[in-house]
Amino acid sequence: MVVFAVALFVLLLLFDWNWIRHPLESYISKKTNRAFEISDLDVKLGLTPTIRMQGLTFGNADWGEKRPMADVKTLEFSVSLRDLFDGKVYVPRVALTDANLLFERLKDDRKNWILSEPSDTSPSRFRIGALSVDKGRLRYVDHGIPFELLVDASTFDPTVDEQVKNADARPKNDRYSTRYTFKGKYHDATFAGKALTGEVLSFQESGVMFPVWGSLVAGTTKLNIEGSIADAANISGIDVMLQIEGQTMANLYPFLLLPLPASPPYSLRGNLKLKGHRYTMENLAGKIGSTDVYGKGAYEEREPRPLLTAELHSKLMKLNDLGPLVGVKTKEAMGKPITTQAETNTRPAAKVAEKARDAERILPAGTFEGSRLQAIDAEVTLDAKKLEAPTALPFESLRAAFKLHDGFMKIEPLDFGFAGGAILAHVTLDARQPTLKSTVQADFRRLQLDRLLPENQKIAKAAGTMGAKLDIRGTGNSIADAAARADGKLSAAISNGRVSNLLDALSGLNGGKALRLLAGGDKDIAVRCGGVAFDVVKGQGTSTVLVVDTEQTQITGDGVFDLEHETFDMKIEPKPKKPGILSLRTPVRLYGSFRNPEFALEKAPLALRAGAVIGLAVVNPLAVLIPLIETGPGAETDCSEVLGQVKGADQQARSPLEKARTRK
Repeated sequence: MVVFAVALFVLLLLFDWNWIRHPLESYISKKTNRAFEISDLDVKLGLTPTIRMQGLTFGNADWGEKRPMADVKTLEFSVSLRDLFDGKVYVPRVALTDANLLFERLKDDRKNWILSEPSDTSPSRFRIGALSVDKGRLRYVDHGIPFELLVDASTFDPTVDEQVKNADARPKNDRYSTRYTFKGKYHDATFAGKALTGEVLSFQESGVMFPVWGSLVAGTTKLNIEGSIADAANISGIDVMLQIEGQTMANLYPFLLLPLPASPPYSLRGNLKLKGHRYTMENLAGKIGSTDVYGKGAYEEREPRPLLTAELHSKLMKLNDLGPLVGVKTKEAMGKPITTQAETNTRPAAKVAEKARDAERILPAGTFEGSRLQAIDAEVTLDAKKLEAPTALPFESLRAAFKLHDGFMKIEPLDFGFAGGAILAHVTLDARQPTLKSTVQADFRRLQLDRLLPENQKIAKAAGTMGAKLDIRGTGNSIADAAARADGKLSAAISNGRVSNLLDALSGLNGGKALRLLAGGDKDIAVRCGGVAFDVVKGQGTSTVLVVDTEQTQITGDGVFDLEHETFDMKIEPKPKKPGILSLRTPVRLYGSFRNPEFALEKAPLALRAGAVIGLAVVNPLAVLIPLIETGPGAETDCSEVLGQVKGADQQARSPLEKARTRK
């Protein structure tokens, strides 16, 4: 027995592993249906044997490219014997020198690195714990996504390597000794970058973190990270500081498959972590356009859709920065192309980009891609302490909560501080069909009249509060399209109003009264009531009531508007309640586009009065004043009836104290 043991020991000492090299080549080639060759083989025995191969060539699957899957000068790896007894192949460590590797995956999930029958799609029993590379190249092609990646790797001495010391590589180099450069294409979007790591990477299912520094450029998007990652082949852990900037967040869609909006240029930073299937972004801060943003977010991989959550805040948010999110061309963007969601969907099946938009239009025409809203669920809150709008619109603040589930989005609350009051809205967007369905319900509560048009000296003298209600439903993939097909109601009311006496006189074209006011000073008079309501059918609005009643003038009218063509046409007829002179007493027509409104006096009544003036002048020059005398036919308005027709808007116009008095 002792002699046998000694003989076995001597045999192992003198054994040349190349004696079994050819049988091993033949066995693997037959087992995998691929050519397998090595020029030298050596094994160090132990509980975890180490195998060293020189001049290794391993053929590709017959469905793959006609070149070897692996061509390696030196391959050294260890094998866990304990895992072999469990039917698994676990390789704790792999070291490659002068390696060229090709990994491929088909749409049906066949992978060329599975060491079994080529048609086998079962999960691999082969795992690698750690990897080190000196002079290596990897090409990975995923024909299903599609995705293509080319990586070059090399080691260096961190104490003397100039590329790490220069400005392009900023990390302190007491952690990095392997350099990777890479480039590729993902969903037709190209990218390139570089990374530094330690000598050894955890590779697969280890959970062991290794240091990493990297930068990536994809079009106008730039990404920088520094921190730690676990398992390079299938990342299981992340803890890095991340900085990202670009021309629009929508360009991230091909990489993240997140329906991010077509934002203006942005720059964000934060601490990105991955634990399990949940990514978190802590200490998020940066800018979108000129708007500051801070908060936190999370992204969770789950079925049937991932979930994105975020809590965002802003000290000063500018609506110019939010405009492109819904297709608005802001003043700053005039003459520059808008990047829309449709334009950033680069897949072959993507729809055409945003239709050309008329510069005279106001309603946003930027299109939404419904398929993007079906790809993810989301819960996002946004709180802006101060809101700044273009053209001096009196926006003050914003508070909103977005919930997206299975292609159905609900925005509730959507609250704006506006003109000393508030706009409280509820919005839904149904993207489960190719054409989006939307609803907007909004209450305009106690808006201050003197703050609505502060640049107009005369109108600024008006006082009181206004309320309004909006209930609109539409279909279309842009706000403009949805408005053109909208159905619903719009109403507004004035409460506790005051208006310039001069303005009231001019609205009735009462020249005599206006002259007296100019000579003796203007005064304010009460607005007894005011209400307006429109029915909207297929984008066409028709007035059902239009009345403003002051102490001295009753103003009535009617009109229509067209949301598709953004035009309106209204007739307003002022009727003074008291006699006066130099009054033209003729209706006023308001018309034109939403962006360029016009007004005109109705010519027929003026012509009749002008004819009477000329005729009477022939008889008696003083008689010319007779047609210009206003006899005061304006009647007292039944305010209860008017406000009854705009009851919801009236409730929003009055203060809580007024409402309490009314109930009493």
